[in-house]
Amino acid sequence: MNQFDDLKRGLSRAWEHVTDGWHELTARAGQALTRFNPVHRAETDTREDAAVLAASCRWALLAADVRVDDEAVHVNIEAPGMRAEDFQLDVAGDTLYVRGEKHLERSERAGRYHVLERAYGSFERAVPLPVAVEENDASARYEHGVLRVRLPRAAHTRTRRIAVQSR
Repeated sequence: MNQFDDLKRGLSRAWEHVTDGWHELTARAGQALTRFNPVHRAETDTREDAAVLAASCRWALLAADVRVDDEAVHVNIEAPGMRAEDFQLDVAGDTLYVRGEKHLERSERAGRYHVLERAYGSFERAVPLPVAVEENDASARYEHGVLRVRLPRAAHTRTRRIAVQSR
């Protein structure tokens, strides 16, 4: 074997690791990949803020966990850097739609950005619901960067234990 063959085998293994990681990411979190559309408010943004928004990412992960128990569907979505009033929630059919807007907030004005990995702007994330829900009795709260939504299960989907009697 020569060095070229060793290099070729090493590159092949490295590529396999990259593709394995990409396939796992898309299989497990593909729906979490969310497009952010920049929102420009000329009256409030400085020219520097507009430049930061233009250079920021357009895609980010809004990772969700969906858990069902006997009474409700619980949806938790990681959405750091936002406020409760930045969200709008709607249920249509078997889908929870989470719309919002993440605003650029900067406490420091000095210096220049060298890395811009966070996304800003408006977004919509669709979360499939595994069972029918009663959206009129839903509740939501936002704390510590996590949006927590509780959607009571529709009466016909609730689990009910049936006692077995003996004769």
